[in-house]
Amino acid sequence: MNSKKTSLIIASVIVLAGLVWFLFMRSKDKPVVLTTETLSKGAISTSVTATGTVQPVDTVTVGTQVSGTVSALYADFNSTVKKGQLVAELDKTLIMATVDQAKAGLAQAKSNESYQAANFNRQKQLFETGSISKADYDIALNTYQVAKANVNSAAAQLRAAERNLSFTQIYSPIDGVVLGRSVNIGQTLAASFNTPTIFTIAKDITKMQVQAKVDEADIGNVVKGLRATFTVDAFIDDTFNGTVKEVRLQPSISANVVTYSTLIDAPNDDKKLKPGMTANIIIYTKEVKDASLISVQALKFNPDSTLKKQYELIPATGKRKGDRPGGRKSSNSVTPGPNQAKSETITIPDSYVWILQDNKLIQKKIQTGLNDNTHVQVLNGLNGNEVIVTGMESTAAASAAAVKSPFMPQRPGGRKR
Repeated sequence: MNSKKTSLIIASVIVLAGLVWFLFMRSKDKPVVLTTETLSKGAISTSVTATGTVQPVDTVTVGTQVSGTVSALYADFNSTVKKGQLVAELDKTLIMATVDQAKAGLAQAKSNESYQAANFNRQKQLFETGSISKADYDIALNTYQVAKANVNSAAAQLRAAERNLSFTQIYSPIDGVVLGRSVNIGQTLAASFNTPTIFTIAKDITKMQVQAKVDEADIGNVVKGLRATFTVDAFIDDTFNGTVKEVRLQPSISANVVTYSTLIDAPNDDKKLKPGMTANIIIYTKEVKDASLISVQALKFNPDSTLKKQYELIPATGKRKGDRPGGRKSSNSVTPGPNQAKSETITIPDSYVWILQDNKLIQKKIQTGLNDNTHVQVLNGLNGNEVIVTGMESTAAASAAAVKSPFMPQRPGGRKR
């Protein structure tokens, strides 16, 4: 009797525990909340990033064509100079001696010419009277002609010496600013093989250029006239604007990476940009100002089986069998625009998004354009009033996120909002 009573108690406890679990502890299916958006208007672009160096548009290296010792400097770092302004002088002592020597040589040659001219005239008179032979006459004529040639040679040597003397005074070839000075007073310059550099002068620092190094994978989209922006570390909050001026064909190879030099004009009216600054550059290869946009997540959304309990799923009409929901399927050719050749066709990829209408999820085919990895341009397929699904989350997760204390530490790598 006791055993039956014990069995009845155990059975009652089991039934009660089952009721408690069924009524209170059993996990219930949580409804799924969809995240949605609508079509928006805005600017979208595709771009190429690169690094480069700020430099003057035109830089001139000022040197000397003659050897000598620097006797005076009339310009220094950051000096503003004008074209034709005297900026340096070399010691003239040795070159002046060369000029004096050339002058003496010219005077000697002219004196010898006068003597030989008089002698030739005498020999000519004697030859005409038959007093000397033809050979003596020819000798006198030749000697006179050599004396005339020696005068011309001495005059040329004097001009060269005087020209070298003028080279001891060094003038600025352009209007500009001195970027560098390479010599000091008293330094000896030897101009035998290479021209010694005295000054480096920038023509106009209000007009700078950035020499960007564009990777070979991106250079195909970079052409003259594209808009560019860049920043420098000295003015991290300022964005400077520029225009692509030239794409040079000569490649540069470093560590098996091929880059191409691309010059970008950069106005510098406030003179903030200085030569040698490192620039972080963005070149905009394509831009649309007033585009219809949706987020990239809308293209990636695919409804799963949990949504079938809450929504009626309606696939796009005419969708091919085996196509993956939400992905790109096919492409359509459209008429080329006015900037493209008539024989060129533009291929627009087909994509799919899901539209929320009451308790229905309807898949629609759209055609997309530019994609900046955050937003996608919609060319056609949406009228602007649709509610576009971008993702889903359970109400439990949404509630947990809503009540989560901001003072609680987040898990490393956790999603930030």
